[in-house]
Amino acid sequence: MSWALALLAIMLLIVLHELGHFAAAKALGMRVERFSLFFPPTLLSVRRGETEYAIGAIPAGGYVKITGMTPEELRDVDLRVAVRGYALQEPWKRVVVILAGPAMNLLVAFAVFWAILASGSINGDLTLSNLNPSVETLTPSTSVLTVARGEPGAGVLRPRDRILAVDGHPATLKSARAGIDAHRCAGQLVDHCRAATPVRLTLKRGSAVVARSLFPRYSKESRRMLIGFSFGSPRDLQPVAAAGVAVQEMWSTTTNLLSSIGRAFTNEKVRREFHSIVGITDLAQESVTAGAGYAAVFLAFISLVLAVINLFPFLPLDGGHAMWSLAEKLRGRRISMGAMYRFSSVGIVLLLFLVINGVSNDISRLGG
Repeated sequence: MSWALALLAIMLLIVLHELGHFAAAKALGMRVERFSLFFPPTLLSVRRGETEYAIGAIPAGGYVKITGMTPEELRDVDLRVAVRGYALQEPWKRVVVILAGPAMNLLVAFAVFWAILASGSINGDLTLSNLNPSVETLTPSTSVLTVARGEPGAGVLRPRDRILAVDGHPATLKSARAGIDAHRCAGQLVDHCRAATPVRLTLKRGSAVVARSLFPRYSKESRRMLIGFSFGSPRDLQPVAAAGVAVQEMWSTTTNLLSSIGRAFTNEKVRREFHSIVGITDLAQESVTAGAGYAAVFLAFISLVLAVINLFPFLPLDGGHAMWSLAEKLRGRRISMGAMYRFSSVGIVLLLFLVINGVSNDISRLGG
């Protein structure tokens, strides 16, 4: 059930992206032929005015069809319809419609981060570090932020516990993770296998210092031993302060993402962390299982990733459409589709490399 919820949540983010395009196109007077939740074959559709609203059978996101995305599509279209086509609009209108999709994803990410911070559901640092080891916290801390249900730490660790030492060694964020990971399973490392020896934690709980021992479990997804908790420094935030921290978190995540993409072409370890939609759905399912706070943070992260990737300046991505519309404005005349796609080909090849790499990683992971 959690797997289905995770998939639907990711699809919802894609639909919201398309809804941004749809709303902007309608507001600027462009002709929208179809808005579909999911992909064909069509299960249900209704026409309101000039737009058909549909529900498809394949839950793989959604799409919006705007009349005349290229001049070629308008050659045989009635003039009264063609003048409202995308390709015949002023460049600034096209840019607004194209950027409305990523803007919707940015808005969703900000709203979720802000709501979590302002409500205190997960105060202070937002972290995905124990869902994906390549994603780091904003501010390193050895305080326990959340404890996942059903994991070794459940019932032993508590939010706001501070880890002072691991196996008698003073704890930093890095050493605590390494100390936990040092307790390996007796035989072959298989998913959820139990460590042969317990890890001893010295905790600051309120004003008391307590000792706890527990057995880590191996996570095939993270490729390390885990006890099922996240690091972070809880702090109470007022709404305005929460908004500022949300923006900082989005900026930090964006720069880390772009850095990871850049390093992926030269660093095999970084490449191994990339996922296809299958792996992303698995991570989302893991976050749903861990709790509502985890799920919300992870989906906000995915919404932010969708926005950033779509802003890359290569056709057919949104950033490519926006860039060429601006180039047309500066040049004063249209640029041929052939020239645009030739320029974009290098970027698309690089993105396809990452996509294929993500699929390969997920196949290897699922295969054992």
